[in-house]
Order: sequence, then structure tokens, then C-alpha cells
Amino acid sequence: MKLIRSGSADLIVTSPPYPMIDMWDDLFCRLDPVAGKALTQHDGMKAFERMHRQLDAVWNEAYRILRPGGIACINIGDAVRTLNEHFMLYSNHARILTHMLNIGFSALPQILWRKQTNAPNKFMGSGMMPPGAYVTLEHEHILVLRKGNKRGFYNQTEKMNRRESAFFWEERNVWFSDIWMDLKGARQNMLEKKARSRSGAFPFELPFRLINMFSVKGDTVVDPFLGTGTTMAAAVATGRNSIGFELEKEFNDIIGSQTEDIVAVSQELVRERIRRHLEFVDQRVQANGPLKYVNEPYGFPVMTRQEVQLKLEVPESVRQSAGNTFDAIYSENPCSAYKAPKPAVKQ
Repeated sequence: MKLIRSGSADLIVTSPPYPMIDMWDDLFCRLDPVAGKALTQHDGMKAFERMHRQLDAVWNEAYRILRPGGIACINIGDAVRTLNEHFMLYSNHARILTHMLNIGFSALPQILWRKQTNAPNKFMGSGMMPPGAYVTLEHEHILVLRKGNKRGFYNQTEKMNRRESAFFWEERNVWFSDIWMDLKGARQNMLEKKARSRSGAFPFELPFRLINMFSVKGDTVVDPFLGTGTTMAAAVATGRNSIGFELEKEFNDIIGSQTEDIVAVSQELVRERIRRHLEFVDQRVQANGPLKYVNEPYGFPVMTRQEVQLKLEVPESVRQSAGNTFDAIYSENPCSAYKAPKPAVKQ
């Protein structure tokens, strides 16, 4: 990430390789042979620490490139492993959080992403005889960290852009819960099918939410572990710039193929968000009467004054301009196709 100027990124959304999960052993051992030697010697804690030192270098760079007030969101799962017949938990989220605090980040409330499973054997170990079974890990952590104090918006242009970057009241009530239980079975669009065919890719909805929650239109979102490019796709869908880094060259074609479908997926996503909002409005009006505010670009009712200028970006095309650079073109009038009938509102 040395190519990125210090203090120039607004948001980091990423999911690194998970130390002590065997699918990433080869990667960590190539980067640090001492970690590989520790594994062969069944020294789990030494291997765990050596693997995390590789990640520490990335987190140090993350702090450098973020602007004051910038936020880092890190999706990470803990690991369980048996070495030399000794089973134990390796707390990846706690190790990363400790390092982030030590280098200057402030911790904000984190999110637990519940990865539900339909498997009937929801335990590890020897079954029904105590104390030989172990609790199954069915969640991952999304650490939310900020560099410095709360970000400011100082001139009228910045303030208007922030207002246009707003999300719906009912979306806020779901997104800003500390437990996400609805990502399983979330939108199975073309992007997710491609991305999740490779191990380790998180659902499109995860970076999509985080980018909407913690950045504004035109911001720069960085993913130090780009993988199949899901964060990049979510940035395009939300009108943000993005920069990603990936060591594994075989992901290059997959990342490029994301652009083939992102326009159609983004346009469908806008329609779906508006459809869900109008359903919410109908239910709210039936239960409580007309809403007080009207969104100006679309003409439909909204719950709060902060949603009055909300405007969703609609990409019209994405093309590869040079090398691994892609340019997205957005509609000059993104609201025209989604105008709603004139609503009943409180007078």
C-alpha cells in the first residue's frame, strides 16, 4: 500500500486470511517460514503469533493511509484447531483488536455476523458426554475502528454530499444493530455466485452495508485483501472510489469479471431498496398515518428530515481503462426511472 498517499483514504473494508485456519496455512508459511516450522512442531501459539505479525504490517499501513476520522472495518473469524491432540480456540479478533489499539485506533462498537448453519451436529467433540463437546463457532466479528476524532463536514458542498449519501431510516435500524442475522440467504445475485465460488469471499451485502454506513459518495474505499473483488463491486454500487490489493494472481480474472454484472446488479439493487422502502411506508402509514417528510429527488415519504435529500447512485457502465484500472460512469439523472406517486403527508 506504499502507493497510497498518507491520509488519503476514507474507509477500509476488508477480510484478511484467518490465522490458524488451515486453508490459509500455505500463504502464511510462505510469508514466514517460522510460522510453518511452529506448526510442524505443534506450537500453536507461536504459529498464531507469527501469522498475525504478517497482518500487523498491513494494519500499520491502514493507519497511515486513513484520513483523520477515517474508519477501518475488519471482518475476521476466530479459529479452532487441534495440534498434537490438543484442541483450543485462537482468538483472531482479539489479537487484531489489541494491535489496532496499540497503534492508535479507537474501537467503536463492533458487529457480530451470525453465520447460521443447518447442520444437525451443531457441536464439536465427543457428543453428549460432558465435558467433551465444544461450542460451535457460528459467527464472525466485524471490528469497527476509527483514526482520531469524528470526521467533520465543513463546507456546503461536503454537507450536501453527506445528505445525498443518507440511508433510509428503516435500513439504519437493521444495519446499526450489533448482531447481523440476516446475511445468510441474502441477495444471491450474479456477483455473489461468482465470488463465493472461491473460499473466503464474504457476501456482497456485507461490504455494501459497511460502505453505506461509514462513507459518503466519492470517498475512497481501500481493501488490502481484495480477494475476488467483492468490496470493489460494492464500492461501484454505492458511488465510491476503491483501491484493492491482492497477492494471488489467479484472482485477477475473477476480479475483472465482476465488472460484467455490476451495472445490472447495482440497478436492481436501487430498485429493490426503493421497493422495500415503499413497502415500509405503506405499512407505516396504515399503522400510524401519513409521514411528515418527503424525499425531494424521488417524491416519496420518508421518516426523517435527514432523508429528504437522499439520492441513490445508478451506474450506467463500467469499463477497463488501463491495466487493472476500471472506470464507472453514473447516470446524470439517477432518480428519473424511480419516481414515486405523490404521497400523502402530514400538513
